[in-house]
Amino acid sequence: MPTKLVQWIIVTTVFIGVWTLAVTTDLFSLTPRQSDIVIALPIYLLMTFACYSLAVVGYRVATFNDCPEAAEELRRQIAEAKTDLAKKGIKFT
Repeated sequence: MPTKLVQWIIVTTVFIGVWTLAVTTDLFSLTPRQSDIVIALPIYLLMTFACYSLAVVGYRVATFNDCPEAAEELRRQIAEAKTDLAKKGIKFT
């Protein structure tokens, strides 16, 4: 299974190809109103992607959970490192 980046690149490449065909040729027989919409479509998609990204980041920040076990383990490792370095002559203030 391809990575998420590869999936995004594939979808973007296919979209750009179809969009370029729609804008440069009369392959799809678009009306002038449809043609105006197709020309502005990348801007709409970019705005939609930006809104989606902000929503995902906001949701992840809002639901971010604490890991007390990991925090305690990190504190222990820091204390171990300090004692080990103190034995080697490094002083902490």
